[in-house]
Amino acid sequence: MKRLVVDVIDGDYAVSRLPAGTAVSPDLFTLPGLVSVTSTPDEVSVISPAGHAPAGGQTDAGWRVLTVRGPLAFSLTGVIASLAGSLAAAGVPLFAVSTFDTDHILVHDADLGRAVAALREAGHEVPTSGD
Repeated sequence: MKRLVVDVIDGDYAVSRLPAGTAVSPDLFTLPGLVSVTSTPDEVSVISPAGHAPAGGQTDAGWRVLTVRGPLAFSLTGVIASLAGSLAAAGVPLFAVSTFDTDHILVHDADLGRAVAALREAGHEVPTSGD
């Protein structure tokens, strides 16, 4: 796997689970930062800035976002495997989401320092604020 540049995104995030078929407010998509809505026959999952988690479901707050600088080519393989393997070896749980351009890994705030250290140890670049 080539060396990736992974940015730590400012702000706290929440991951929410809503009942299948639940509509989410279009206002979510006007928020700055990462907002992701995924619908399956069993649930609607929402990633949003923590103060804007939708009501009516189960929410787990206290997440931080690590974003791979992209865009990444669809032919590139092993991105999530490399990140997840490094975090798993360090005992850091994750929640992953991919977009057209890149991949995002969410880790609990309490695990952020260990996550950054593990990614750096694996050879990835994780700039500090202001880099």
